[in-house]
Amino acid sequence: MSIAMETGKPTSSHPLLEDIHRVIADRSCAVLSLDIFDTILWRRVPRPTDVFAILGSRLRAAGQCAPWVTDATFRRMRIAAEQAARERRGEAWGNEVSLFDIWGEMPPEPFGGAPIERLVEAEVELEREFTEVDLDIADVIQLARKNDVPVILVSDTYFTEEHLRHLLDRPELGPMQDVRVFRSHQHGLDKASGLFEIVLKELGRDPEQLVHIGDNEIADHEAPAELGIRTLWYERIDDRFGETLDREREEIEPFGPAAALLDPRAGDFGLTSLRAKTLLSGSNKPASATDTAWRYGATVLGPVLTGLAEWAARWAHETGTQVLWCPMREGELLSKLVNDAARTRGWKVTAKPIWLSRHVVSIAALDAFDTDSVTDFIRRSYQPTVRQLLGMLHLRSGDVPVLAGELDTVLDNGPVVERVAIALTEAPHIRNQLAARVTAMRDRLIRMLQGTGALDAPEMTLVDLGWGGTIQYYLARVLKLAEAGVTVNGLYLATDHRSTRVYRAGLRAEGFLAQAGHPQEVAATLTRSPEVLEQCVNAVCGSLIDLTEDAKPVLGAANDAPSQSAERQAAQDGIVAFQQQWNRYVDNAGGAWTDLTGSAARKRLANILISAMKAPTADEAGVFGRWQHEDNFGSTVITRLLPEDLAAAIPYMSPNDLNDLDMRDSFWPALIATSDTALAAASKAMASGRIDPAIFEPSGEPSETVIYYHTLDDRWHKGPSKPVRINHNGLSFARLAFEAFDTDIVSLIIPGRPAVVRIDWIEARVIAGKRRVPEPIRWDRAEDFAGLDYRECRWLGANMVEFTTPEAAVILPLAARGGGPVTSAQITVAFAMLPQSMSRFAHQLPLGSKMARISGRLRDEYRARGAKGVATGAARLALRKLAGPQ
Repeated sequence: MSIAMETGKPTSSHPLLEDIHRVIADRSCAVLSLDIFDTILWRRVPRPTDVFAILGSRLRAAGQCAPWVTDATFRRMRIAAEQAARERRGEAWGNEVSLFDIWGEMPPEPFGGAPIERLVEAEVELEREFTEVDLDIADVIQLARKNDVPVILVSDTYFTEEHLRHLLDRPELGPMQDVRVFRSHQHGLDKASGLFEIVLKELGRDPEQLVHIGDNEIADHEAPAELGIRTLWYERIDDRFGETLDREREEIEPFGPAAALLDPRAGDFGLTSLRAKTLLSGSNKPASATDTAWRYGATVLGPVLTGLAEWAARWAHETGTQVLWCPMREGELLSKLVNDAARTRGWKVTAKPIWLSRHVVSIAALDAFDTDSVTDFIRRSYQPTVRQLLGMLHLRSGDVPVLAGELDTVLDNGPVVERVAIALTEAPHIRNQLAARVTAMRDRLIRMLQGTGALDAPEMTLVDLGWGGTIQYYLARVLKLAEAGVTVNGLYLATDHRSTRVYRAGLRAEGFLAQAGHPQEVAATLTRSPEVLEQCVNAVCGSLIDLTEDAKPVLGAANDAPSQSAERQAAQDGIVAFQQQWNRYVDNAGGAWTDLTGSAARKRLANILISAMKAPTADEAGVFGRWQHEDNFGSTVITRLLPEDLAAAIPYMSPNDLNDLDMRDSFWPALIATSDTALAAASKAMASGRIDPAIFEPSGEPSETVIYYHTLDDRWHKGPSKPVRINHNGLSFARLAFEAFDTDIVSLIIPGRPAVVRIDWIEARVIAGKRRVPEPIRWDRAEDFAGLDYRECRWLGANMVEFTTPEAAVILPLAARGGGPVTSAQITVAFAMLPQSMSRFAHQLPLGSKMARISGRLRDEYRARGAKGVATGAARLALRKLAGPQ
């Protein structure tokens, strides 16, 4: 019978233990029975056997173990010795052994003939050092004492009773001398094989009078429940958390396997057990999307951000910095975490949120008289229209007459951006108006900073997630222009190579997990897929887009769906729940608890985060893949983290294709991999170095998918290219994007070699006629391919094309389909190819129907130009000779 099934008034802050508190308080049980390890005590290592590796290190350092016995070797020896000891006991004596029996199976030579007693003592002392009291179970024990309910301990263990008394001698537990201990070695039976029958007999109690708590499903739950004992399964690691730990144990550069990250003094700093305890405290949550987000916060982001908060608070404490400033929208949560860390450690440090954004400080720092500065500002926003750009700069359309006819033009390529930047800076009166707007923004920003007290000290230190240090860089420039006399420092989770300009400006910018792009794997992974991390930390509100005349924040619209807002809040609740669990043990240790600011702890935290980003679980992908990304640098573009247009491409992709995707293609490529079992397995194997990326490249001579684009000045230009790959399904994928002014047609070389190709679909997303074409242009039906032109290749019917040379190409009429000359495009093709001989002597396959080709072209003409276009197109088809790319 499970005690968790009983109902009653909650009496504990720990949901799983509420019923236990009730039955003790109302004396519904006569005896409280407890397991010891992973129930009363937990270890500061991921697995119990990880203690053996640390023991080997300690013995070696003390000269009590041969230097050739590595930590991993000793761990294997110790595990094997226990197995041998149990086998030696045999059925007659039972396989329960003591620690002395185990050490008797260890070879004496590596230990210099040291007495077994000394080696046993060393192991016991290490266990004492690496075990911690479960504070929730300690509360249960104290409640039992208060209500005169006897406590007994029932344990499958090789420790003697004397050893256990030593391990349990903790102030949190109070006196344990009178507590009866039932040990498996003492009675020759473990809990699943008869130990509980002995317990009942010696106590003279009926099964229903006992309540037992333990972590093992069989030994502590099923076996005693069969006897009628009421049980509570105090599960330490559930299946979902086990999946999280498994991915952390994979060998991921630059860390190596998780076991190698154990600190000889702190183990894993208690991170595994405290994450498990956090999950246990929320075990009454039903499985759902919000629960998945909460667990992600509790097990992944919680430890990492708890470490960041401790590091920032310690930095401020040691440098005498009284106030830290946390830019919004991350600042609301980060300031709370820093303040709680400082308060728990007893440091006089305060963190405050402050309204700053890349967008606002970039405008305030803009050099309105420099065309390059304006160009750089425009390019930082994602494809705004001219109208949106003028709005960002507080300019009206009438202020820049030369742009009046271009207000809906999308700023999507270099020539267009350069033309607009010149228009904003070439005329003195326009330049002066722009300078006035920039100066006004700068003044409002300075007034806001003064009003918050951020400029009261000679140094202003920001705490943020980081990446390129953009806010710090431009804020420092603004303060310098305003002659404020304040230096801006930055404390970040990580910074990448883009932060180089911050360092070149002489500014102090430190990274917790990575700095200036090093370690490369940490920085690259974080900055390649930062979206879920950023959104889980952001407050549920819009981004700062402006400041009012009285220096109050103006926020953009919050575009989250209600479900995404709820999931984001759940993730933040999980983050806070972990930090509260961590701080509880810091507080209990009176400041002696290890912190997460050292090098070993940072590596451990980086492993947790990078593993999660490289290998999200199916549950995580299902939740975060639906989230939307808000482009908050002056653009109104909203995209999903798992783009809908890539869903159909997943069966065609290889791990190498995922790595090639641009940030705008997918903010988190690993989410795509999780959608396909084989792709996920291949990506995981490649990330851990178990397979060579070249396995996904076709054998023989390599080839490329290439774009050539033709502009209205009758010139051909070579565009981007991509290696042709063949994935586990035998399929291939290519996505190529280009910017070009006034393009009409594109020559798409698909296999880049002689081959018979099945083109499943081609899709083009374009900006044409200065406007973003709302729907993608697709070719996926037989009549679509029949209507195309082909160069050095032959349409064979349906979606089959024979490419006869490496330069053979399909011609895509982008301007005709898009409604005007194209200024930028993204072209995606999904295909399967059968390579042919490079000698070109292979037998040629029969062509597709001539009538089908003509019908297909007529349909294209009608779709693009109507009935009149069909008539003029027919004449043009008869006369036109298509020029090939030069």
